[in-house]
Amino acid sequence: MEQKNPHGKGADAVLNLQPNSSISIAYHSLFGPHDDLVLLEVDEKLLEEVLHQRVSIRGQPEEDAVFCTKSKTYGIKYVGTSNSVLLIPPSGRSEYYTNELDSHQKDNSKEVAPVIKVAPGIMELHEIAPRIDKLKLLLSEEHYSFADEWENEAVDKYEKRMYNWDDLINKVQASDNELKAGLQALSAVEIDGYWRIVDEKYMDSMLQMLLHNRILNDWSLDALDEGVIMNVMKMDGFPEKLVQHCLHVYGDKLDEHEGKSCLWRLNEKRVCVHFAREVLRKGKMKLEHLMDEWRQKIPLGMCANFDMLEGEVLTERLGVETWVRGFRVCQLPSNPAERFTILFKERPKWEWKDLQPYIRDLTVPGLSSEGLLLKYTRRTQPNPEAEAVFSAR
Repeated sequence: MEQKNPHGKGADAVLNLQPNSSISIAYHSLFGPHDDLVLLEVDEKLLEEVLHQRVSIRGQPEEDAVFCTKSKTYGIKYVGTSNSVLLIPPSGRSEYYTNELDSHQKDNSKEVAPVIKVAPGIMELHEIAPRIDKLKLLLSEEHYSFADEWENEAVDKYEKRMYNWDDLINKVQASDNELKAGLQALSAVEIDGYWRIVDEKYMDSMLQMLLHNRILNDWSLDALDEGVIMNVMKMDGFPEKLVQHCLHVYGDKLDEHEGKSCLWRLNEKRVCVHFAREVLRKGKMKLEHLMDEWRQKIPLGMCANFDMLEGEVLTERLGVETWVRGFRVCQLPSNPAERFTILFKERPKWEWKDLQPYIRDLTVPGLSSEGLLLKYTRRTQPNPEAEAVFSAR
């Protein structure tokens, strides 16, 4: 490499280089380590996102940074290279070319590409699952409860550990779309600009009042008028935003008609599971006791089916009796290693029919369900007809 710094055309000279031709290179006057410049390797699909500035780097100082597009999250890995990768600044950039001759090649000297840095490696991206468990942790710090409606509006939101959208995208390592999906999975609602999880007692109170008004007003469970419900529930002291949230959590919106209030149908499974959770808070009980109490709590017109509780309860045979207790998949970590650790602490051995509801929601880019089982479990099957049993690997 030449030590002098003749006039050059910058990166354009290399990009336009024809096959079987060559160009001289030289040290740029600003040549150095330039630790603020890092090479990032992306495929064609990601390149468009990068060029149009639709990507971001997310993570707190103590975390490994992740690379996010609008819909996906990528881990970042540094890979060293034995080849010399030369970085040549683009032409026409005044911070690199202060002399007009550098950019316009007005003298008769040979064409030269000035090197500003030798890169020892590149950053590679690999798609990963969003680190959404932190979202659950943040929103669990301050549930929305009856106390919120009694407090002065001037209460410091930061003291209450509440988070708006900008706070969440700065703290949670997930793409925007994945973050929205995480909020939906947690049944979070935006109240006064802050995302909150509503306390179970508050949700139970709203649902109970909705069902009570349904009986008083002879409403159909399959055609609840949103406007009518809002007016009635508002008179009972519930804010419209929370009533609408209740409908979203326990109901399904029907087709809207122009000029008319939309209709909702209560979702039988979601309503029944809500009341099953209430019964299961009492602790371990016989299956028949659960079913008896559960059926007494659910509204008329709905039918409780034990299959609804998949991923909600664990069963155990003690002699001729079956006992059940609450064990909710939604409260388990989304990280596969952590999930399987908890599962095998709970039970050293799992039959497939019991294990499946607790791992069905796990997603790891590039790894199938079978791959997850191979990585984290050991499968045993005494004979082809026997039920497969899974234990920790």
